[in-house]
Amino acid sequence: MNDISNNEWRAMSDKSIMETIGRFIQSHRLNQNKSQNQVAKTAGISRSTLSLLERGEKVRIDSLIQVLRVLDLLYIMDVFKVQDQISPIEYAKLKKRKRKHASSKKVDHGTNEDLGW
Repeated sequence: MNDISNNEWRAMSDKSIMETIGRFIQSHRLNQNKSQNQVAKTAGISRSTLSLLERGEKVRIDSLIQVLRVLDLLYIMDVFKVQDQISPIEYAKLKKRKRKHASSKKVDHGTNEDLGW
């Protein structure tokens, strides 16, 4: 949300983090020239819930998500995506098994059946 480093986030109290989120929501709402009533109605929440959110008070997470959706801010949820990652050991095993050379065609000389031609 601003340029806050990981260490700064860790040093902040839960209340300070919620207030930062609230300021983020309020700033984007005002930049989009939307009233609290407009956003709350579209989000399906009460205006008082939105007001609580913007003041950094406790609200349900689904209320936050609904407001982010209305303000077209769901992109910030990308940080919560879990990426499938391969461990360095598994990667090394895959690299070891990877083919390094083409092999020549194998000719089977063992069975010479008479096909009757």
